[in-house]
Amino acid sequence: MKYIGVDIGGMSVKCGIVTEDGKLLYKETAPIKTDDEDVAILKDIAALVDSVIKGGGVDRQDIAGIGIGCPGSVYDEKGIVRYSCNINFRNTLMADIMRKLCGIENVRVSNDANCAALGETKFGAGNGAKNSVMVTLGTGVGTGIVVDGRLLTGNKSAGAEGGHIQINMGGAECGCKKRGHYEAYASATALMAQTEAACKKHPESLLAEYAKKHGIDGKTVFACAEMGDKVAIATLKRYIKYVGMGLVTFANIFFPEVIIIGGGVSNAGDALLKPLQRYVSKNVYGAEYAPKIKVALATLKNDAGIIGAATLCM
Repeated sequence: MKYIGVDIGGMSVKCGIVTEDGKLLYKETAPIKTDDEDVAILKDIAALVDSVIKGGGVDRQDIAGIGIGCPGSVYDEKGIVRYSCNINFRNTLMADIMRKLCGIENVRVSNDANCAALGETKFGAGNGAKNSVMVTLGTGVGTGIVVDGRLLTGNKSAGAEGGHIQINMGGAECGCKKRGHYEAYASATALMAQTEAACKKHPESLLAEYAKKHGIDGKTVFACAEMGDKVAIATLKRYIKYVGMGLVTFANIFFPEVIIIGGGVSNAGDALLKPLQRYVSKNVYGAEYAPKIKVALATLKNDAGIIGAATLCM
C-alpha cells in the first residue's frame, strides 16, 4: 500500500508518497500563502497532492490514505485544526475539506510534532521502541509522545505540549507570552539569546569576536566551544542543562525506551547528544535501578514530518 504524507510548515508545504514500511518514494515542496483563507490554502495543498501523485507515477486508487501534519492545536479525532498561530487556520475542518478536494476518503490530521514523533518512533531513531518522547529544538520546542505504540495527545488532542512545561517560575518570556517555559530556555531561539547575552557580558571572548564576524545562529556556541573558548563552553554547558532538565521531566513521567532529539540544534551531533545522555542517565529518578533510557538523534531529518503524517493512516 502507498500513502500520502503532507507536512505543513510556516513557509512551505512538503508532500510525498510513502510505503507501508516507511520508505519515501517521491516528494515535492511548494510555498504556502499563510494569510490566505483556509480553504484557499487547502486547495493549494490539494493541488500539491495531485502533483505528487502524478510525479510519483502512481494511480490515485493505489493511495490508501492522506495523512497531514499541521502546526498548532489539532483535534485529531475530528480532523479539525483549532488554531495555528502562523497560518490562517481557525477551527478549520481540514480532514473533511481535503476528502472532498482530493477524492480520497481516508484523511487523518495531527499536530506536526506528533507526526514527526510517530515517524521517528516507527521508522527512524526509535525503531523498535513502543514508548518514546521526541523533542524538537527549533524556533520553539515541540514534543511528541508515543505510549505503547500510539500517540498520546490528551483530551481532544490538546495535550503533549511539552515545550510549555514550566521550569523557572517567573523566568524568561516564552513565545506564547507566558514566563518560565521550557521553550524559553531550550529552543534554538533561546540558545541564540543566551549566546548574545554571553557576548555582551564578555566582549573580549572568542565567542564575541566570532559572533561579530559571522553573526549568531544555533551553531555559533558549538563552534566556539569546539575551539576551546571558555565563555562558549560555559554558555553551552548551561544550555545543555536547560535542555536536560526538560528531558528528565519527560523521562520521569513517561519513562520511554528512547528520547529522540530533532530540530535544527540536533545538527550539532555528539556535542549535544553525549552530554544530554549523561545528564539524563545521572538525573532520572531511580537512576541506579531504573531501566536505561537512550537519548538519540533523529534520523529521518526533514522527512520525518512527511513519513510520520503518512503513518497516521497506516
